[in-house]
Amino acid sequence: MPLLGPADELPHPPRRVLVAGTSGAGKSTLASSVADALGLSYVEMDSLFHGPQWTPRAEFEDDVRRFVKGDAWATEWQYRLARPVLLEHADTLVWLDHPRHVVMRRVTVRTAVRRLRRQELWNGNVEPPLRTVFTDPEHLLRWAWKSHARTGERVRAVLRGEHADRLAVVRLRGQREVDQWRSGPLRRAAERGEESVR
Repeated sequence: MPLLGPADELPHPPRRVLVAGTSGAGKSTLASSVADALGLSYVEMDSLFHGPQWTPRAEFEDDVRRFVKGDAWATEWQYRLARPVLLEHADTLVWLDHPRHVVMRRVTVRTAVRRLRRQELWNGNVEPPLRTVFTDPEHLLRWAWKSHARTGERVRAVLRGEHADRLAVVRLRGQREVDQWRSGPLRRAAERGEESVR
């Protein structure tokens, strides 16, 4: 199946949608929006993965396997243990391929705002002090910088792999293309879905 762009019609009604992108690309925002538009269930992968004190939850893999058994859902394509399971069940993959400077600006602002507001995230966790960007090699800002290219490598591997014939892959570069896709192909897919149940 060819790689689709922001104006290309979706080849089938999306029912199990993954959103790929580096930290700060807007995966959760878009996955939630897709779920709302298409009437799908949505769960944030971070909420399944992170336990108290940022420790990985032992139930993570089981929760992911339970989630993908649903008929209609959207979520983020992330975490090494979850990606193969999610991909096996998905019918659509949306790739947020934003420039590095865009995602770094977004993730920096988001991290700072969450820290300054002491915003509770998942299972009681809050962002660590901002100074830890200099002391923690795995800090989210450092991770976003060094992992930026990996999403593209993973998506290109999908396009060459066993799921390529059945999986619709949409590449969106920049917020303008995201908005174009949401107001165009995604909206029309949602309208087609509403017509099919009338």
